[in-house]
Amino acid sequence: MSAAAKSLGIAFGSGLLFSAGLAIGGMTLPQKVIAFLDFTHDWDPSLALVMGGALAVYAPGYWLLRRRRQTPRLAPRFVVPTARPIDGSMLLGASLFGIGWGIAGFCPGPAITSVAGLAPDALVFAPAMLLGALFARWLMRRRANVGDEVEVCG
Repeated sequence: MSAAAKSLGIAFGSGLLFSAGLAIGGMTLPQKVIAFLDFTHDWDPSLALVMGGALAVYAPGYWLLRRRRQTPRLAPRFVVPTARPIDGSMLLGASLFGIGWGIAGFCPGPAITSVAGLAPDALVFAPAMLLGALFARWLMRRRANVGDEVEVCG
């Protein structure tokens, strides 16, 4: 089996495991997510336990990986995000993400998982999310091109 096929298989298996964790943890239920985000009524802290459990599993593994500095089995190197300053684009994106999560009760992972289960709300939310992502990409490219033109002219 080729390295690309192995990589695809591992990515698919990881996605299935992630989806199962979201479903078992209740993160695909919009009403549960909204109850977690609503501190003014009947707050449901159970999703904090799901998130805490995920961190408890991920953090030691990440720490061990970084400490040993091993290379991945199916890639030439690890791709680790670098620190980025907090700017207006990041604040706007985080705000839109939070507003969408609070209104719809979905974020990208659970929305895709719920689409696979043919949940009606997710079948509306996921295409809107995709259109929003495409619009954001178009807008960022447009802003980058305008910036380039201004630099050349200036």
